[in-house]
Order: sequence, then structure tokens, then C-alpha cells
Amino acid sequence: MDPKLLDILACPLCKGPLKLADDKSELVCKADALAFPVREGIPVMLETEARSLNVDERLDK
Repeated sequence: MDPKLLDILACPLCKGPLKLADDKSELVCKADALAFPVREGIPVMLETEARSLNVDERLDK
């Protein structure tokens, strides 16, 4: 994913920053504990498509 795009993207719920997951398959919002999928290089920024982070992911383990 283009780093410039990542700089301007924000969580659609809280408008907070997003972090690209290590495997580059999701954009993670720690504030809302949600992970938005990236499909074919395109972020899907819909709450209905996001998954909830588990406890370990919330704590960065």
C-alpha cells in the first residue's frame, strides 16, 4: 500500500490513525479495536466488513 495513502486514511468511526498490519492484509484502529480488510490493495473502510481485534491484538502481543 502506498505510504502516502496510509497517511491520509483515517478510521471511519473515530477518525483516528490506522496502522497497516504486518502481513499488509488489514488496517488496524487501536482506539475502536477494529481491523479493516485490504483486498487487492484497496482498503475496505466499512464497519460491517471490519473484524474485532482479540485481546492479544489489542495489547500488541
